[in-house]
Amino acid sequence: MPRGWALPLALAVLSGIGLGASPPPGLAEGLGLVLLASLALRCRAAVAGVLLVSWMAGAVLTVQGGQLPPGLGGVDLVLEGRLESVVSQGRLTRLGVAVERCRPIASPRLPCDELTRVRLNAYAPPPMQKGERWALAVRLRPPGGLANPGTFDYRAWLWREGIQATGYVRDAPAPQRLATAPPDPRGLALALLDRQQLPPLPSRWLAALTLGAGERLSDEDWALLNATGTTHLMVISGLHVSLVAAFVLLLGRGVARLVTPERWRLTVWPWWLAACGASGYALLAGLEPPALRALTMALVGLWVASGRHAPGPWQGWWLALALVLLIDPLSAWRPGLWLSFGAVAMLILIWQGRPRPRGVRGWLWGLVRTQLLLAPAMAAAVLLAFDRLAPGAPLVNLVAVPLVGSLLVPLGLLGWLLTPLPGLTQACWWLFARLAEGLAWLLDAAAAWLPLWHPEPVQTLPVALALLVLAMLWGLPGLDRRLRVTASLLLVLVPLLWQPERLPPGELVVRVHDVGQGQLVELATADYRLLYDTGPRFASGFTPLETLWPPGQAFDTVIVSHADGDHAGGVAGLEAQHRVEHYLGPQAALPGTGGEPCRAGREWRRDGVAFRLLWPPHDVRGLSDNDRSCVLEVTAGDHRLLLTGDLGKAQERRLLGEAAAPVSLLLAGHHGSATSSGPALVAALAPRHLVYSVGRHNPFGHPAPEVVRRFRRAGVCQWSTGLDGALTFRLGGDELSIPETARPGVRPGVDCGHLALESP
Repeated sequence: MPRGWALPLALAVLSGIGLGASPPPGLAEGLGLVLLASLALRCRAAVAGVLLVSWMAGAVLTVQGGQLPPGLGGVDLVLEGRLESVVSQGRLTRLGVAVERCRPIASPRLPCDELTRVRLNAYAPPPMQKGERWALAVRLRPPGGLANPGTFDYRAWLWREGIQATGYVRDAPAPQRLATAPPDPRGLALALLDRQQLPPLPSRWLAALTLGAGERLSDEDWALLNATGTTHLMVISGLHVSLVAAFVLLLGRGVARLVTPERWRLTVWPWWLAACGASGYALLAGLEPPALRALTMALVGLWVASGRHAPGPWQGWWLALALVLLIDPLSAWRPGLWLSFGAVAMLILIWQGRPRPRGVRGWLWGLVRTQLLLAPAMAAAVLLAFDRLAPGAPLVNLVAVPLVGSLLVPLGLLGWLLTPLPGLTQACWWLFARLAEGLAWLLDAAAAWLPLWHPEPVQTLPVALALLVLAMLWGLPGLDRRLRVTASLLLVLVPLLWQPERLPPGELVVRVHDVGQGQLVELATADYRLLYDTGPRFASGFTPLETLWPPGQAFDTVIVSHADGDHAGGVAGLEAQHRVEHYLGPQAALPGTGGEPCRAGREWRRDGVAFRLLWPPHDVRGLSDNDRSCVLEVTAGDHRLLLTGDLGKAQERRLLGEAAAPVSLLLAGHHGSATSSGPALVAALAPRHLVYSVGRHNPFGHPAPEVVRRFRRAGVCQWSTGLDGALTFRLGGDELSIPETARPGVRPGVDCGHLALESP
């Protein structure tokens, strides 16, 4: 590689990806003009750069252009493809499908032949295996997900995985297997592992550490790894691939020293053998994106270390980045890519320009020092990527990294190599199991002693920057020790200086969470926290409530408007993960006997904000479940909030005598169904803002077009969680401003929000 080409190569690749993700007007024409100018000037480097930028932009645009057209949402399609993943969850099976052919069942319809990858749910399907080809009748929708501040962005995950549609498998016509799966060495290895007499935890960890089978790790495993900052140890990463490459290299050079003692240092074949060993291991692990990234970095690292016409460390870093993105452009949106390359960059900074350690003691101190210097930088990166910080990670990794790298991974791989000798395999894996259980005990103790910290949003960026500065202070060579110590002491004060704003008395923050086709509203004053409804529980068992906050939250009051699953589906998860002082709602929806029924007339006041229940009446005989909904009115200063559950039109009219008008913020009754939000309510309450808590592309057609038109004629500013994501209002101040939306990008118009741009 010509000297100095690595950085321009990487910049060209990154530029192409950026242009493809957000193409400006006239992109193709502009690139064409630059290409013609480069050809006219006979500048080969510029020509190569423009072609590379165009290639990368085209690759990203192709993925974007292949997304399911909105007009095919909910339409019956037949697709043929290969199963890339099969994950069973009871009756539900999640399928990742590489699409080969696609067509609508009914015609004429828009074509769907641009689809390449989809994610499907199949309920009680026939036996399926990864690698098989199937013909499936499906209903799809464009990629989407719930949008709530500070939570997992499912829509972004679909994008970076290249998934262009999601949906479910239809029963008719029945799924048809077109071809069986080809031989899969990884699947055979996992089947062999299942036949071993290993405890569950060591078996899961062995599969993840040696075969990259992260899907075998349980939710408890991931929670423990996240809490201790050791997640990187349980996925196929540069550490594991580099260990294999280093072992094969040392073995090859040892043989070369015996065979050619006079010229073994100049022998090339051990380096090629190490590259083949690393490649074979990555292939055995399935060559998923993390393994492919680790392999690319390891191969470039071998080239740098060989010293034979090799690039320097930083050239190798840029070259590896360019190659990874060339192979998989969408990995630019994967946090793991930047965590990996950030760690390697920090290692280069730590070791470059410093003398090589001498002796065992020198190397041990060098490794400990490296881990301590790497820890704050990696903590900052994880904090920025995942909004969490494991305080015990630096100390835990001092033990976990050498234990995993020097013992667990070698023992696991040695067991696989010795499978022709079952006795030796069992001995290796028995020792692996004992060490894995000991490490799990250590991680449990560390998580209990220093639990995972989820900072407030206002603290995330300052704390992350402070950690990065701390890493640079001690990582860069030549800085004065007094400067390092003084600056480090000052950086400790950063979390204390950036504290979340405390609400003044009389003000209220209202957040209508995006929970799909359901309802969950969070109300907060300075020292009081209330939930109105708990969101749905879907057929898969997933409850959106579990994703909204880290475990251990405290809620003063939880009101469940009525017992329907889209309002009360999250009660069990709330009770299991959080602390609730008091429940109000129907007994059928509440846990145990720890709640009281809602009754009209109940009032309470917190921090200058008044809360009042307007419905149901004491005598509820003859009322349906929907018409027994708890109706809550909240008054903060001159602003008023009204939450009506699924109350119908007839009961709305009875309610109007109790409700005060005008209303600053109204949550549409029954998700905007035509059975609620009657003309009398709209005229009497004259709401300024209206929110529909609905799922996008929901099968019920909520909000109903006549309801939207009714509020539009009244000049109400309308919002939808399905389109705008979670909405955050602040009541009680001098003015009622436009809310914060989790899906920004729309300037409020007549109806405000994205609803103004889409037909209901």
